[in-house]
Amino acid sequence: MSFDVEAIGRSGDEYPYAVTEEALRAYAEATDDVVGGPVFAVLPTWEAAGDAGRSVASEDVRPRIVHYEQDLLLHRPLVAGMNVRTRATPVALLGRPNGTTLVTHTETRDEAGELVNEQYVTTFFRGVEAPASVGERAPDHALAAEGAPAAEITYPVADDQTYRYADASGDHFAIHLDDEFARSVGLPGRIVHGLCTMAFTGRAVLEAAGVDDPARISRLAVRFSAPLFPGDTVTTRVWDLGNDGYGFEAVSGQGATVVKDGRAVLRRA
Repeated sequence: MSFDVEAIGRSGDEYPYAVTEEALRAYAEATDDVVGGPVFAVLPTWEAAGDAGRSVASEDVRPRIVHYEQDLLLHRPLVAGMNVRTRATPVALLGRPNGTTLVTHTETRDEAGELVNEQYVTTFFRGVEAPASVGERAPDHALAAEGAPAAEITYPVADDQTYRYADASGDHFAIHLDDEFARSVGLPGRIVHGLCTMAFTGRAVLEAAGVDDPARISRLAVRFSAPLFPGDTVTTRVWDLGNDGYGFEAVSGQGATVVKDGRAVLRRA
């Protein structure tokens, strides 16, 4: 099992993506959200980020991957009719006591070359040792809130949530769709996509802030800490940090903390 340290810092090819009303609506329906939710921004990055990861991690390493963190820095919303291009760069490979973390930075730009959003995707390879640590971890978004949350908002997770999300996002990884396969890799059954869970938390932050327009979110960052299962519920606890900043975490109906170190920043109306 191996990692190519020389690939760190080497940008990949640009990948085009056409934003359509149909794709926006399908993603909203898959996440029980309004059209234009912030996590839709991951869709144009899918191929570029995947290629960046494959440039670092060999094929025998990749089955050990889990999505660890996602940080969206949203300069402008994606709207129907936009044609964008995404380039991804693996920026860090960091050894940890029980595995290796890979940090990938993506930039999505419009036809004029203006930056629309950038993202930090952090993945973790369980039980695989890095040959060296190179680069730095993604920007910090640790939650250090004190006292009771300003709001606790609960949403149901539908039994068919993972199937709807797979079709809308293009993520058909079997752990989300096949109970038998999920059990074969040590899970109790199929699990909700982490980014779908992230979309639920972003919706809850807006509700807690009394904001209707999802384009108001300029940053949304999470750390995935436990799986969420279809048919469960997800409760997001939101703290008002002041200056249009919010911290949050999310727990399942079974009491597991599924999202930690949530951070959201709203732009002024």
